[in-house]
Amino acid sequence: MSTTPDLSRAEWVKSSYSGNGGGNCVEWAPSFADSGVVPVRDSKDPHGPALVFPADDWKAFVDGVKGGEFDA
Repeated sequence: MSTTPDLSRAEWVKSSYSGNGGGNCVEWAPSFADSGVVPVRDSKDPHGPALVFPADDWKAFVDGVKGGEFDA
């Protein structure tokens, strides 16, 4: 049994943290969060692989980004 969700009909949303210069482009599929996972991909490679994170872990990561935990 596969734990990988079927992303063929996923609706992807570009992160508000992605720049318009084409360098850091991250998209996520928010409709999957209710099922407990958050798929994330590189918008420059829409047919490439997606990483799938547990929703709670993704929320902790986003909260850390917003809180400046990863600022250099």
